[in-house]
This record gives sequence, C-alpha cells and structure tokens, in this order.
Amino acid sequence: MKSICTFVLNVVDKMVSPGSKGWINKYFDLIEKEHFSLKLECPSDMELDHFLHLTFTHSGIVFGYPTELIFATDLDDSKWTTEEKLKLLLFESHLFVYKTINKLEKVNKDEFIFSMLAFYGKHNSYSITKIFTFFLKETEDEMLENILQKRVAIKTNLLDKQLWLNYLTNVFVYLDIILYSDFLKQNQVDSFSNYSDLAMDALTAISLSAFSSGNIEVQEKGLFKIFLASASLPEDKKEIAMSQFRDGTFFSDFSSNIYKNWLFKRFLLDVSALTVLSNQKVISAEKIFLLELCEFLEIPRNELEETRVMVGTFVLNNNKQVSFLKSSSSYEKMFSSLSRRWIKVLGRNKDKLATELKQSKELIYLIKKSTAQELSKEEKELVKSQFLDIVKSMPSLAIFMLPGGALLLPLVLKIIPDLIPSAFRENEIDKE
Repeated sequence: MKSICTFVLNVVDKMVSPGSKGWINKYFDLIEKEHFSLKLECPSDMELDHFLHLTFTHSGIVFGYPTELIFATDLDDSKWTTEEKLKLLLFESHLFVYKTINKLEKVNKDEFIFSMLAFYGKHNSYSITKIFTFFLKETEDEMLENILQKRVAIKTNLLDKQLWLNYLTNVFVYLDIILYSDFLKQNQVDSFSNYSDLAMDALTAISLSAFSSGNIEVQEKGLFKIFLASASLPEDKKEIAMSQFRDGTFFSDFSSNIYKNWLFKRFLLDVSALTVLSNQKVISAEKIFLLELCEFLEIPRNELEETRVMVGTFVLNNNKQVSFLKSSSSYEKMFSSLSRRWIKVLGRNKDKLATELKQSKELIYLIKKSTAQELSKEEKELVKSQFLDIVKSMPSLAIFMLPGGALLLPLVLKIIPDLIPSAFRENEIDKE
C-alpha cells in the first residue's frame, strides 16, 4: 500500500495544471527537482534567429496551434484543453527566448517574470494594455498567469462555424514572442514596433496571398477571419484590414517594420505559405507570388523551400486536428503534393541513398516494417538517428538535420521503398 501511495504522489508531483492558479511556480519547481531541464542549445553553425524560428515552427506556435512543448515534453497534457496547451507553450516560448538571447545556463525565475511583466507593461498596443491594468493587485506570478490567459483567448463575434475555427486558437500570440525577442535584444530600450503594426502587416500578407490565385477560396476567407479575430485590433484598423481583404492590397501597403526583424519577415512568409496551402493545392500564380514575396522581403529562395516543406508537413502531421484536412480527399491532396516534391529531392540522391542504406540492415528492416505497421517509440528514435547519419553527406537533404526536420520522416519512409527498391532486395542485404 505504501508503494502505491508513493507512486501516486510521484505522479501528482510531476503534474502541472495550466488551468489553475500557481502553475508557473509549479513549473519552476519541476525544473528545480530535475523532472525536466531547460537545456536546448543553438548549433554552432546556425544563426540564432534561424534556430529560434525552427524551434518555434516545430512546436507549432508559429501557426497558433500547440503540437509540442519546447522543454517539458514529458508532461502529461492529455487532460489539458487546446487553450491551456497553447498558454503553456507561449510561456515556454518566452522562456526559451529569454534563456537563448541572454545566453543563460540557468534561469532565475524572479528575474524572468520581472522581464516578462516589463515587456507586457511597456507595449502600448490595444490588445495588450487593455488587459495589463486589470491585475495590478495580483502577485507577479499570478499577474503573468492572467496576462498569458488573456493572450491566448479569442472572444469576438467575428467567428462563425468556419473551416478553420477548431484549428487556430490565437495565431497571433507568436507576435508577442517576436516583440519580446526584440525587447531583449534592444536591452529594454525601444522595440522596433508595437503589436498592432505587426498584426496589420501579417493581415496584409494574408490578403496578398489570398488574391495571388486571382480567386479567393472559401478556406482563405475562413483563415482570414480567424487571423482577424486573433489580432484584436482597434475598430479603425480592423476596418482597414477587412477592406484590404475585400478589395485587394499591394506590397506597398506593408510598413517599414518588415525589414527590421528577421523573425517577423519569416513569419510573414510562413503565414503566406499557410494561406496558399489552405486549399491543399498550389497553382503557378501562387508559386510566382511566393517567389516575389521572398524577393520583396529579401529572403533567400532556399528559405522559401524550407518554409513550404515545414508548413506543409505541419498541416499533414496535424490533419486530425485541422478541420479542413479531416476528409480523406483533402488529406490525400496534401500528402500527394508533398510526396511529389520529396520524390524529386530524393530522386536526385537515390543512388547514393541506396548505397548508404545497404550498409544498415537494421534501418532497412525498420523502413520495411514502417510501410506495414506503426513503429514503436524506440524504433522511431532508431530510424531517426540512423537516417540522420546517412543524410549528413547530402546537402539537399540538410533540412532533416534542422529542428523539426524529423517530422518529415513518416512521409519519406513511405517514398523510399518505391523510389529505390534495389536497396530492399534480401539477397543484396545478405551479401552485406
């Protein structure tokens, strides 16, 4: 009986409930007790902003949907609501930025919370200051908990039963992270813009993307409504945004802010690619638009390919949660589109890939197995580590080495057996 009670107490001790008061304090308590760590370092050959962006893309917060926490990945979140998951992910994203930019080995809880409150208190945007003054009598922990709760919630009459309603909670919480990163880099002096300006630029990017095909799709209209609701703009700016989406907009409607922060430029490209992919197909005019947008934003073309893959893979891997992908036909369209792209990429390296695969009997066995049944967690980790070792020597497959790149493995494993069947012949494996 004692051992059972001890087990129950240990399980409870490791739990965090983002829906109740005191969860921030509990989160740091779990760090102190080493239930998880904040160790996540930028590779020496990668730019800091690129590392931040790839980590955020992998977590899903760039798209306003929590797919995975950044640090506390082993916490049991089965009973959390999507809003609670997003709230904790927003908190962790701020913590990740704070630790990474300040190059800290260990984070002081009080100093971090003070920094967060200073950030939210400083920005004079409509959607932030209107919630900040409500909590002046709370403790600092409680004040931050309440602010984060308000940041992830959407309460507006703009929403109806649109296709994307169950997909996004508040996609623009990522703008908080972008602004906070700049806040820290500028040493709390003067950030490059305020929230409303960034939200307007993002809505302009969505409108441009929707118009790029010459015809606004139903999915794009639903997507715009969710983004507009997330923005929580003053009425005058909301009217401007709706007018741009209704009547059209131009690159010249972007503000000068877009060049001042690399993370924000990439976010504009991310939401543009997401809008273009919202109807599961990309026509020639939309491809041209994305290339023109990259040129306008001064983003290299290779980063566009990275964005298209990461956005497409995110949607593909979350098809059970994303409303417009719940039908099998929609899923097949997205899967087929990504498959064709990766058949081309893998095809260029198939001879070398086949040679490398022949050296690993275990990897070939697991790839074969994955085409017929689900791999265990341990088997997936083994495939991941062995496959990453192989692609290190192939520049065009370098995306697998980036944070979040392993999300592509299920798709690639389905393609490999058909693309290079010679590597899967038993007699050749036996020779080895």
